[in-house]
Amino acid sequence: MTVTDIPAGFEPHFRKSPLTDPWEPLYSRHTEKAVHMGLRLAKPHTNSRGLIHGGLIAALSDNAMGYSCAQAMGWNFSLVTIGLAVDFIGTAKIGQWLAIETEVIRTGSTICFAQGLIKADDVVIARANATFRVTPKKEPIA
Repeated sequence: MTVTDIPAGFEPHFRKSPLTDPWEPLYSRHTEKAVHMGLRLAKPHTNSRGLIHGGLIAALSDNAMGYSCAQAMGWNFSLVTIGLAVDFIGTAKIGQWLAIETEVIRTGSTICFAQGLIKADDVVIARANATFRVTPKKEPIA
């Protein structure tokens, strides 16, 4: 994979986690209102049929929506997922660019709501929404 395989605006993801380490390299793009995540699909991202695994979609959607809420709140709070729903409406294969494009619906002092579209080469394959509990920040997020 070369840098030219990564869409404009995406850079190596700014935060690592034990869950996502096996899926590296991950990328993210900050917009004024959200954090979008992406990756080039490879074998570690698939199920036994060679299609993208729904668990990957759910986990990365949760991450991207949480980061978007955190950004909307100035990175001053921690967020804990209290609700996550994903509707799968398509699939993706090895080699495609997977992007999670998120939008913050509402932030509050105790709850934040977000939604996202998951796309494979710009075709919507899933949609997600999440609710997060806003908690005092215990460690830097970025």
